[in-house]
Amino acid sequence: MHSKSRQILLRTPNSRRLQTLTFDPSQPLSLRDLKLSLIPDHGNPDTFYFTANGKLLVDDSIPVGSPQVPALSTLTLRHRLRGGGGDGGATGAESRDCYLKMYAEKKPDKIDPNEQRLSKWVNCALSYETLRQPCVMDRLGNVFNKEALVEALIGKKLPKAFNHIRGLKDMIDVKLEPIPGGESNNAWFQCPITGLEFNGTYKFFALRKCGHVLSAKALKEVKSKACLVCYREFEERDKVVINGSEEEVDALRERMEEERARVVKDKKQRKERSGDDVEKVAAKTEKLNGKIESVGSTNNKRFKAAAVAPANATKEVYASIFTSSKKKSDFRETYSCRSLPLGRN
Repeated sequence: MHSKSRQILLRTPNSRRLQTLTFDPSQPLSLRDLKLSLIPDHGNPDTFYFTANGKLLVDDSIPVGSPQVPALSTLTLRHRLRGGGGDGGATGAESRDCYLKMYAEKKPDKIDPNEQRLSKWVNCALSYETLRQPCVMDRLGNVFNKEALVEALIGKKLPKAFNHIRGLKDMIDVKLEPIPGGESNNAWFQCPITGLEFNGTYKFFALRKCGHVLSAKALKEVKSKACLVCYREFEERDKVVINGSEEEVDALRERMEEERARVVKDKKQRKERSGDDVEKVAAKTEKLNGKIESVGSTNNKRFKAAAVAPANATKEVYASIFTSSKKKSDFRETYSCRSLPLGRN
């Protein structure tokens, strides 16, 4: 069965621009093979090393597309620092190899801060794939590819770091402005007002009500209580900083917990009010049913004038005021008409 081609983002020392490398998972490509294809013919492959999303890769036998180098990750080829010499017989290459192994063993999670910063702004926070529309953001300012986040929610595969995302209500659809012509300065998106690149160099905010992503500079220079793109009004608490600092994320988390507590409280109050209203309606209904039954029992009794005749009046004479004085047997039908009293049939 033919495997689908996949891609990674590649950066080399000779180019600051990200390149796209397409590879076939069915044909393994090791980092060393990739390194040999990128360096000049006279270059020494041992003087270069790779980082994946900012994390150091020591073993050149790792294949591209493996868990250490997943598809759509950012792979960077770097020069190794030159070592010393004449220090007791150790060569520069040996010193560098020993240093890198020691570095990887003692500090396996050490990450280049610049690579880490860039990865958060160009890749999905969950799948590490390149950000592409449609995108969503959680309440803490992390940006995701919507498809990847929805699939993780459905499959219940969200990491513990994102356990604050409980459903679609915790997602905010964001509208990122693409850079005309594609990638620029390691960024694919920009501020629609100032044109600043969405790559971590500048602070950006997302507006929860409309989803537009604007730079802090635009919001500061243009004083407005409405979105600068769609003109929808927003409040200060509707601004969510994207990929903020630890202090900013802690503030967003505190706001999120307050909002959730307020929602629970409001729901409880509405339930209590609803219960009181139901009791009142039930009481009114019961009272109304009692009146209807009372009226119905009264109406079921046939009215007889003789029953309410005055004390000194003869019942038959008093009743004749309201009824015909003739009996039905006194009426007879002739050839020309029916001799019936009015109201009888």
